[in-house]
Amino acid sequence: MDITTAGRTTTGMLRVDGASLYYEVRGTGPVLLISQSGEGDAGRSKDLVDLLAGDYTVVTYDRRGLSRSTPDDPAQGTSLAGHADDVHRLLAELTDEPALMLGCSLGASIGFHLILEHPGQVGTLVAHEPVTPRLLPGDQRARHEQELAHVQQVHRRDGLAATFKVIAEVLGIDPADPDVEPGLTPQPMTPQRVRNFDYFVEHDFTAIIGDTLDVAALAGSPTRILPAAGRTTPRTVFDNKCAFALADLLGTEALEFPGGHNGNTTHPRAYASALRAALRSV
Repeated sequence: MDITTAGRTTTGMLRVDGASLYYEVRGTGPVLLISQSGEGDAGRSKDLVDLLAGDYTVVTYDRRGLSRSTPDDPAQGTSLAGHADDVHRLLAELTDEPALMLGCSLGASIGFHLILEHPGQVGTLVAHEPVTPRLLPGDQRARHEQELAHVQQVHRRDGLAATFKVIAEVLGIDPADPDVEPGLTPQPMTPQRVRNFDYFVEHDFTAIIGDTLDVAALAGSPTRILPAAGRTTPRTVFDNKCAFALADLLGTEALEFPGGHNGNTTHPRAYASALRAALRSV
């Protein structure tokens, strides 16, 4: 492990199976790992981390294949279980205590594998709109897996600009949301972010479609799972349906979080308040 300190943020590189994993640690208090959505790397939710670092030791990381987390074979993707193993090794490096975890979208799906394969490592998992079609009835599952495969086809045929539009439709994201909080850290479409999107769509969508998660086992997990859904996400899209299906499976209610599918980045102040309230209720 190679660690350097820059201001209040500690950064490190951790060797995992088949890759090197970049991570950042900031703040004090209980360990809270944020597993990002989409192409998000360790800096994706900077505004949210700024608001949480006074209460938690916040851990973010570049998912394998994104930004500074380089696989030994860049052409090779990994399964959601493989992503979960990366998180397991990262948490084991940083703490001996059960951690808190916020999983956003794909991050929530990774969290499911983590808590089943490494019980006790996470005490509470906030699962915000998981992209886990296996939570849905068979006909819905097949339809939404086909939607993801269609996104990949559009990406390969028409490129990234066309892909953004289709992803927004499939996940219920409003790119022109008029209620976005002011003063957000800019997230420009840099060449690195373009590469991250390409890797995400090509490899991680394949992992979602081919997922083997035993969803029924989630009901017996010792981890406290808190399903969450975006307030403005359409109830017709599959990621939102997954949040409510998870709540039904667990016999609980889905929490309502500010914003839509990307509320952690578009509404960080309100989202941080909602997340604190959820974690304090446990």
